[in-house]
Amino acid sequence: MQVVTTATILNIQRMSTEDGPGIRTTVFFKGCSLACTWCHNPESIDRAPRVIWQENHCIGCRTCDEICPNGALEHGPHGNTIDPGRCQDCGTCTDACPATALQQLGASWQLDDLVTEVVKDRAYFEESGGGITASGGEPALWPGFVGPFLERCRALGLHTALDTCGMCSDKALLTIADQTDLVLYDLKEIDPDKHRCFTGQGNEKILRNVKMLANTRDLGKQLWIRTPLIPGTTATEENLEGLGRFIADELDGGVGRWELCAFNNLCREQYRRLGWKWRFEETALLTRDELERLEAKARASGVDPDIVVGTGPTRKK
Repeated sequence: MQVVTTATILNIQRMSTEDGPGIRTTVFFKGCSLACTWCHNPESIDRAPRVIWQENHCIGCRTCDEICPNGALEHGPHGNTIDPGRCQDCGTCTDACPATALQQLGASWQLDDLVTEVVKDRAYFEESGGGITASGGEPALWPGFVGPFLERCRALGLHTALDTCGMCSDKALLTIADQTDLVLYDLKEIDPDKHRCFTGQGNEKILRNVKMLANTRDLGKQLWIRTPLIPGTTATEENLEGLGRFIADELDGGVGRWELCAFNNLCREQYRRLGWKWRFEETALLTRDELERLEAKARASGVDPDIVVGTGPTRKK
């Protein structure tokens, strides 16, 4: 596969403890092949960069009024509006804004520069057993960049992980998986019709791809399944029983961990600053009893019960 030297990256998150073992630096790539109704990184769905205006940061100086070379900004009685048809994401307005009220979500990175940047955290990786995780969005939409990036990191002695929803070509997935020490693979919903309703796509390709990975000899036990437990959608005993049967019957003991990720609402502000309505804004966290009940159902579904781990916040009642 041809090497691509640039990619659009939403964020580089240091000191992460939720994207694989140890302390990690997680690189979030822009662009996703799914549109999950509960998405916790909504800024990453679109592949292109995007400029947003944050009202709570704006000091009303109007520095940006005439600065956009494409006339995409308009100041009205309710603040700034940005015409997406005219905005070229050049960064002129974000550079000029003294209060960082205008923010560009996503930036182009060169492969060499990204490797240099993440290697700065080597001391944390060595102390904790951590490393680099490519996430998103869906990093497998950038195979010509992500594969070489992880290959370079491994050559420098860094542990590498891929966080994927699996909705990508099998060739792209294998290209990247060949350069990873660990694959974190989302299995959200076993019913294909519900999966399409919740994410915009069926799950047939996702299930085929994870079977392919589980049967890849060199991957071994370094395949972790992650299931988001979203109230009213995926957080049902029926779903976990079905996913557990699939893992037990189709993945041939090739899974080292099945993580049940309890719903959290920390992304509410992200939706607000994008100006989007979030379906789950008022949804309550699972209770501890609810999470334990779902964990028990997963352990009784036919998988090795020792691989099931529940994570995330819960409420008392």
